[in-house]
Amino acid sequence: MKTKSDRKTELAAVEVLRQTGVDVLEAALVAKRALEAGRGRVKRAMACIAAGEEELRRREKTVTFARAVEEALEARKDRRTRTLCDFRSITRRFMRRCKGLATKRMRSISAEECRDYIRRAFNTPRQRNKARLILSGVFSTACKRGWCAENPVRKVEPEHIEEKRIGILNKEEIGRLMHTAETFEGGTCLAATAIMLYAGVRPNEVERLRWSDVRLENGVICIAPHHSKTGGARHVTIFPPLARILQRVRRTGDERICPPNWKRRRTRLHREADFKNWQPDVLRHTFATHHLATFRNYAELQLEMGHRSAELLRTRYIAMEGVYRREDSLLVC
Repeated sequence: MKTKSDRKTELAAVEVLRQTGVDVLEAALVAKRALEAGRGRVKRAMACIAAGEEELRRREKTVTFARAVEEALEARKDRRTRTLCDFRSITRRFMRRCKGLATKRMRSISAEECRDYIRRAFNTPRQRNKARLILSGVFSTACKRGWCAENPVRKVEPEHIEEKRIGILNKEEIGRLMHTAETFEGGTCLAATAIMLYAGVRPNEVERLRWSDVRLENGVICIAPHHSKTGGARHVTIFPPLARILQRVRRTGDERICPPNWKRRRTRLHREADFKNWQPDVLRHTFATHHLATFRNYAELQLEMGHRSAELLRTRYIAMEGVYRREDSLLVC
């Protein structure tokens, strides 16, 4: 039987619950749930409440997309200039074309919204896949900072790209290009053009090379990790035709191999050599085809090209038209 003291305690408890501004029954249910979590002990129940408060604060901690982009850029400040330019360009395009994204909170952005942003901001499958990677990078940094619980971009499937074979230059075209490079602007573009053709080095990698990276005595060109597209160092073989050219035009010191305004000069060189529809990677593809025709070794070619696997070589790079015998190869002439 309840005593007068018990009734006073109950009335006081009801008054305390009423002061919360919440329905008394709902407040009592919350208190009951806290005590259950604390296994009937008041101190443990209070500890559970404190832990829950901390977890809730952590979950609610977030920033805007624009702020997350700034932080992601800061985290990548040591990356190559081109990488940072691409990161800035793509994230700005996201915020420009997707209204409200810049001020949207990172924790509230869903995978479906990310899919919609990518499709709205970019037009082609290749552009969208690159944008997807950069958007994922923004969320990855946000996750590390505790601004969102997961990376929703991981739930967005990349778009399928049907890779098309890129053609190669035939013997007449190779001769025309190299003859033009010999005479165009005093031959300033000859070394870089030859390295792309006879060594398969990527255009952007050539642009970063210096003469100190050319080791004629060892027969290799050193591609440093920070110069490589894939981030891995490699040694590219200097085959005899390339060695002869580099010996003639070689310079000492840390001077760049490419002349100033290289991209503009390269475009003018192609026009001067009467190439109307130049494919950006045609020299690299020409090298790969001739290398395989000469040495019949996918593993060796993969190392020269700086690929992580030989699959891309098999599906996209090799075009055997016009290269039937070892004697036809530009690497042994």
